[in-house]
Amino acid sequence: MPYRTVGELMTSPGLGVHRSAAADEAARLLDEHGLSALPVVDDNGCPVGVVSRKDLRERLDGARTARGAAPYPSRGLGHPPGAVTADAVMTSPAVTARPGWTVSQAARTMDRRRVKWLPVVDEATDRLVGFLSRGDLLRVFVRTDRAVRQEIARDVLDRTLGIGPTQVTVTVAEGRVTLQGIVERRALLPVVDRLTRGVDGVVDVRNHLAYLNDAPPGSVPSAAGPALT
Repeated sequence: MPYRTVGELMTSPGLGVHRSAAADEAARLLDEHGLSALPVVDDNGCPVGVVSRKDLRERLDGARTARGAAPYPSRGLGHPPGAVTADAVMTSPAVTARPGWTVSQAARTMDRRRVKWLPVVDEATDRLVGFLSRGDLLRVFVRTDRAVRQEIARDVLDRTLGIGPTQVTVTVAEGRVTLQGIVERRALLPVVDRLTRGVDGVVDVRNHLAYLNDAPPGSVPSAAGPALT
């Protein structure tokens, strides 16, 4: 089952601004490339934060108001004072992703860390290689719950693991999957969980599966096992 990865969806090469750069340079890059945010990097090219239009407006409007000037408009940031640097207005620390992550992993990270953007870093060097936004994920996550449920039941459970609909039921609500039923062996529990989380459109998994025993396939079950909650 080929799942789409962060590396396939991210904006690349990774555009960033140095932490010591003037805020007006960050504003210029945002306007020039039509972005709502971009990573802030250190001397090694590793992300240390993210600066957004909202960050710039909130930080720089205060400075303009103090000088008696009008706030920046919501569209077009103009050119704020060069004395303010990117690391003074960025949101930090940077929450990052890896190119090899599935889009489900990235979505869960955004959801749990409450961020809208993920700088993508090289596996070996941690240097910036791309940038992923919620908008990028929407290209994959605009899937109906029914389509997600069908893929899990058909491709993950039935075709890959040989688990039929009479053994495990799958329900999906707003991308959150609930698995209920009984599998033959305990060793299958983490496999079902991992493969389900890899399905495009899955935001979270509630795994309420139980197992019969730890015996090899085809042996007679000895007793019912505990449910995984």
